[in-house]
Amino acid sequence: MEKSRLTTLCYIEKDDKYLMLHRISKKNDINKDKWIGIGGHFEEGESPEDCLLREVKEETGLTLTSYRFRGIVTFICGDYPTEYMCLYTADGFEGQLKECDEGKLEWVPKADLNNLELWKGDLIFFELLDKGEPFFSLKLCYHADGTLYEAVLNGRKMSGVSDRE
Repeated sequence: MEKSRLTTLCYIEKDDKYLMLHRISKKNDINKDKWIGIGGHFEEGESPEDCLLREVKEETGLTLTSYRFRGIVTFICGDYPTEYMCLYTADGFEGQLKECDEGKLEWVPKADLNNLELWKGDLIFFELLDKGEPFFSLKLCYHADGTLYEAVLNGRKMSGVSDRE
């Protein structure tokens, strides 16, 4: 069965840090060796919140108690199907952090995010989150080799974001 093109992505916050997943375990992973948030593909019948809560529980063992829908990210990369990500932040949770079979979970200081192997577009939405942007639509377009060639925020092309500029 084909995976849904709808996904959730969540950045869980604690003590000015984000819980990040270093994707080092899966083979044939578009996110291989990248640091990303927690999330995954919708299952049949799920709302964005259903998917968010299930994916966070599956990948971290945590149950979210406070979260906020922050934006929609349209992710285009080479020949991959377009992905639509519902982006969340969370600042309340309970439970014990467990090991994740998709990689290594680590609390990373927000000030250190630029030092990680990230998708370049992630830095754009981290900045939007940091500025407290209430809700946004961000389209990120990548070549097949992972270089960013275009970013469009709320329908307006952003300048100076291409990896080749």
